[in-house]
Amino acid sequence: MKTQRFEAETNGFHGVWYPLEKQSDKAIIAMLGDSSDDYLAKTGAKWLHEQGCHALTMSPAKKDYGHHSYPLERFEKAIAFLHSQGIKKIGIVGASTTGMLSLVATSYFPDITLTIALSPSDFVMEGFYQDGKDGAHERPGDNESSLTYKGKPLPYLPYAYRHPEYWQKIQEATKGSGDFIRSIELFDESERRHPIKEEEFIKVENIKGHILFIGAKDDVLWDTCRYIRRMEERLQKLPHECTYEALCYEHGTHFVFPQSMLEKMLPIGSALLISLMFKDAKQYKKECLQTRIDIDKHIKETLRNW
Repeated sequence: MKTQRFEAETNGFHGVWYPLEKQSDKAIIAMLGDSSDDYLAKTGAKWLHEQGCHALTMSPAKKDYGHHSYPLERFEKAIAFLHSQGIKKIGIVGASTTGMLSLVATSYFPDITLTIALSPSDFVMEGFYQDGKDGAHERPGDNESSLTYKGKPLPYLPYAYRHPEYWQKIQEATKGSGDFIRSIELFDESERRHPIKEEEFIKVENIKGHILFIGAKDDVLWDTCRYIRRMEERLQKLPHECTYEALCYEHGTHFVFPQSMLEKMLPIGSALLISLMFKDAKQYKKECLQTRIDIDKHIKETLRNW
């Protein structure tokens, strides 16, 4: 597969361009893996090719699995590159933390006319690192936003705990839960201690084009369906030009990927792997599978109609 790599230092953003061999005026900025050239990113690009879209994968840096002080200007650079390639329709897809990032980016840059947010939050998160400091898998930044624009940090919801208590609390919640990681209590406590301010919410009413919010009620990383409902309520109250669809499923876990994409990413035992990661996926295998099949249908239909 033909590729073109970009580095933040020389090109203004870190990413990989995976162009379709056939003609298309559609491109998706995809933030699905931890790195723009890892296996998940590559297979995600192949899946997007099957839907008739070019793919531009983006990530903070090569093998930087945290999200902290990520400059939104990188999307401006990426959009300019896509236009230089003759792309007329630009979309974006993100999952988990990058689900949040995709919504924020689209709220700033109207050239993006399709937003697919999988398991997103409705607020800007505090920045976090995965650098192994003091043996912790993850830690919060020192009063650092996950995102910046024009050199200024975006207002964010601060985490309830500091390092090392942050990771200790996640470990305590995870132990005996049957989930490989559980952080929903951390996010609920963060919001209890610091009710979200207006400036910390994502301004979804500024988004152009179409938005597809997707989440599951059994998500144990955070309460994404509550966040999605709040974004729906925000759009119902405020003037906006976008159209939107919110899909919240009873079962599906944090990994609400389209089934055919997941099968491409994990061709053998994808359902088994997810069931080993999340308790609910083990107890409700059929329901979770049906959720992913339904999501598959909705996303493919959305891409066709875009």
